[in-house]
Amino acid sequence: MKHIVYVIKNSEGKLYKGYTTDLNKRIQYHNQELGSWTRHRGPWQLVYQESCNDKSEALKREKFLKSGKGREFLKEKLRGIAQPG
Repeated sequence: MKHIVYVIKNSEGKLYKGYTTDLNKRIQYHNQELGSWTRHRGPWQLVYQESCNDKSEALKREKFLKSGKGREFLKEKLRGIAQPG
């Protein structure tokens, strides 16, 4: 089973970071406005993903991406990526 940490972005530049084992299904979930935080803020576009060896590693990585250093890391990684919309 794949353990994936992902980042999606909307047309306003808002980022959402999450963890899943089925990336396509999870992005579809967000775009169908079923997620509590992502509801009414989409559409969402995948802008970053990482595969991890297990759930524990993926959750640690998700926590990092949500931290101050993680936000800086993403800012560098996502520099130059076009806005969705």
